[in-house]
Amino acid sequence: MALFSEHEPPYLPFTIPDSIAHTYTWDAQLKVFFISLPQGTLVFSDDFLGARLSDRCLAYFQENQSFDWQTTDWRALSEAQLARAGFTHINWQQDRIQMYGKNIPLPRLTAWYGDAGKTYTYSGITMTPNPWNEGLLYLKKAVERVCQASFNTVLLNWYRNGEDHMGWHADDEPELGQNPTIASLNVGASRDFVLRRKADPTQKIKIPLTHGSLLIMQGPLQHFWQHAVPKRKKVRQSRFNLTFRQIV
Repeated sequence: MALFSEHEPPYLPFTIPDSIAHTYTWDAQLKVFFISLPQGTLVFSDDFLGARLSDRCLAYFQENQSFDWQTTDWRALSEAQLARAGFTHINWQQDRIQMYGKNIPLPRLTAWYGDAGKTYTYSGITMTPNPWNEGLLYLKKAVERVCQASFNTVLLNWYRNGEDHMGWHADDEPELGQNPTIASLNVGASRDFVLRRKADPTQKIKIPLTHGSLLIMQGPLQHFWQHAVPKRKKVRQSRFNLTFRQIV
């Protein structure tokens, strides 16, 4: 007799505080958790891509004509050096925002891909999409099979090390529609993704997003929750986050 049943569902690999009413189920066919929260739903897999595809994505996002992607300290490069890198697959850029009367670079690199005409504006930045490439279309189709939804754009964020981060916000821009489905695919260094309720910011959920993981936010969650990727100074390696969206 086996020590463990092959049919026993796995446990959720992170903790949701008891103060936040929630339930979750494991879908054995899709190999994801469905998590019901107050005013929103999450879908989660900590090994969605598998090791081989995750490793290939890590290289794919960094391959370029000028630097050794495995040894370069990307955050130490100037904007001019990055502009000359000649990235092979992804058109990375350093966006800037106006803050306190200053023009400040975002603490991460970004790229916007999607169907023609699907522009996106956030934090005063308007992004015009690069055309889809073969690699991004492959990942989009894989994510769509789990979401049972279609996407026409993807925002890529490159966190070059633990100093790069994302502040508190919600993906609630008008062009995303009323209750958007946002699918977040992650490769590279593990980083904490933190959710907090707008009505009570002390209620938080911390989810480690690991190499090859997938997190989907659904329902009215963007209207009632915010999320962030805080600094983690001990993290030395890059983390890439792809958020697939439907611009309506």
